[in-house]
This record gives sequence, structure tokens and C-alpha cells, in this order.
Amino acid sequence: MSARELFSEESSAEVVAASFDGTPDPRLRRVVQSLVRHLHDFVKDVELTEAEWETAVDFLTRTGQICSETRQEFILLSDVLGLSMLVETVNHRTGGASTEQTVLGPFHVAASPARDLGTDIALDGKGTPCLVSGRVTGTDGTALAGARVDVWQTNEDGFYDVQQPDVQPPGNLRGIFTTDDDGRYWFRSVVPRYYPIPDDGPVGELLAATGRHPYRPAHLHFIVSAAGHRSVTTHVFVADSPYLDSDAVFGVKESLVRDVAEVDDPARAEAVGLPNPFRTLTFDLTLAREDEEPGSPTPATAGGPS
Repeated sequence: MSARELFSEESSAEVVAASFDGTPDPRLRRVVQSLVRHLHDFVKDVELTEAEWETAVDFLTRTGQICSETRQEFILLSDVLGLSMLVETVNHRTGGASTEQTVLGPFHVAASPARDLGTDIALDGKGTPCLVSGRVTGTDGTALAGARVDVWQTNEDGFYDVQQPDVQPPGNLRGIFTTDDDGRYWFRSVVPRYYPIPDDGPVGELLAATGRHPYRPAHLHFIVSAAGHRSVTTHVFVADSPYLDSDAVFGVKESLVRDVAEVDDPARAEAVGLPNPFRTLTFDLTLAREDEEPGSPTPATAGGPS
């Protein structure tokens, strides 16, 4: 018999990790061996029973079975375990220089309509009117003219247009804007609403069994990009929304919360093409250059986006 150590409770992690020593790709070798060690440590830590292991296998099987072209339950599972946000955070460290990232979410549409600045994206005319505006700059404060601002959000009932194809018009509450010479964008919309993530599958069962709710606070999604700069995928959260401190997918970051104040000014309402009163939300975004070292803020902007 080989002198190689055999499998035992004490040696399990190292024995199994060693079986991957010959993996040609060094990154794959590191990832798989670390995964093995952590999984074995977990089993020993909780002293996992056979019944619990079988339940876990069944849970993962059903998670895969419910997946379809329009639903990805494994991503949802990653979301509610905070893994999606952790991966985003690790891979997009800003050092306070650029706008913080958060999860993409499942309702982005690549073929979102291009719209002129100032357009009303609430095509059905329902909801509390809101003027959304901001400025896109580099970390040195330079205006980024021609930046692409892709936005999408829920309606007043907490649904995206793709969730209600027979209720909402196509492209409702979404659009792609291009910033002006001063890096500014603005559009008319409505105040979004908080909403639950899909909870009719295995992930919903997990939330219910652990006493967790499925809700996300009210927010608008943004993907902002500009030539020579790293794009930012993020949200802006409504400051008075429920669930800010208990987002089901852990997407809230303090730097992304904004007041959505009411404006009662007939003259201003007429000027921006909204009924009076209306709400207003300002969200400035800062993009780092592609050649900037991630996580190394420039002294002038270390406080983050304004």
C-alpha cells in the first residue's frame, strides 16, 4: 500500500485536497482545494447528519429543476446568502473614489430603449411623479460627456414591465440616456416601490424556514459607462423605504441611499413637465479610469460621490 495518507475524519480535508494537486490550471487548483477544506470544516463544525445531507441534496436538486430561461434560482440562492454581494464587493473595491457597486438583479433588459434627456419613462402615467437627475464624473471631478446611463425600476405596485407583459407597456420605466456636455442626465419617472423577490421556490422555502422576509427596499437600477472608464452597476435606494436595513439580498450600501424629497412649486413643476407637487431624486455617479488602481482613491475625492 502507498505511504500516502488515507481518508479519516481527522485527515479528510487534506487527503481530498491533495487529490487535486495535479490540476494543471493553478487558479482552478487553488479554488477547488480551498472549497474542499471549507466544506469539510463546515461538516465537522456542525456535525452534519445524514438526513441533513440528504435534505441539502434534495434542496439543490429542486433549485436546479426550477431554473428556466427566465428564472435562475441558483443566483437567487446566492443573493439571499449574501454571496452575490460579497463577490461584487471583492471584485469592485473603490477605496471611496468611485460609486459603489451592487447586484445587477434579474430584470435588466439588454435591448432597453434609447431615450432623450428629460423623457418621461413612466409610459403608463401611473405613480407618484419624480424627477431623477445627476451628473457623471471621473474621480478627479471631470465631467464625463457622452456617458451611457442605463436605468430601470419597478412601478408603483413593485413590478417590472417584464413581469407584467399584459399590464405594463413594453419598456415601461426603463431607458438608456446619454449625458450632456457637462456630464448631466435627467429624466421623469415615478417613485419606485419595495417588492419581494420570487419566493415560490426552494429559496422561498429557505427564507420561510429561517424566519426571513423576501423583500427588497425601493430602488432604481443604474449601469453607467463611459469611454476609458470602468463601468458601474449599482442602485440608488429611496431613503424612506421599508427594508433598508434588511434587504433580502444585502444590496444596500449607505453611500447609495438618497432622499426623495417632495417639491411643491407650480412654476418648477411646469418647467420640468410634471404635475405639482412632485418628488425629486439626485444621484451623482463617479467612474474610475480603466488605468486607475482599484481601491486607491485620489485625495480630492476620497469621500466618494456627492
